[in-house]
Amino acid sequence: MEWTLEVVAIPVTDVDRAKNFYVDRCGFTADLDMSPFEGARLVQITPPGSRCSIVLESGMPDSPGQPRMTPGTLQGLQICVTDIEAARKELVDRGVVVGPVRHVGPSGWADGKGAEPWNSFMFFQDPDGNGWTVQEAPAPLAHR
Repeated sequence: MEWTLEVVAIPVTDVDRAKNFYVDRCGFTADLDMSPFEGARLVQITPPGSRCSIVLESGMPDSPGQPRMTPGTLQGLQICVTDIEAARKELVDRGVVVGPVRHVGPSGWADGKGAEPWNSFMFFQDPDGNGWTVQEAPAPLAHR
């Protein structure tokens, strides 16, 4: 049996503002925008080429046995791209505030791409402060 990660809930204060950020600024695809009952809303959005989506919601009850996340507290979501400099340019051109491309070494983080595969990153946040990491992968997912 496969256990596939397919949807990650992102805690946001304003679903419309977050949807606009992820779709218009980040270039994600809006797959679903629905109201399962009066006063509730679910918006599912997918990064280009991803097999995992994010969901933004309002008015939904807490999941059984799980506390509600506070907007801005989700950190470390990671997306992989095959050209980090092109991805950074695309985000910046769309108006996203993105840090420089960095790599990690024995002294910590340093500016610029890393010499080894998988060691080039950039970071950004959504309007609520949820933190994203973008990592350069050596090949598209289908070829890994």
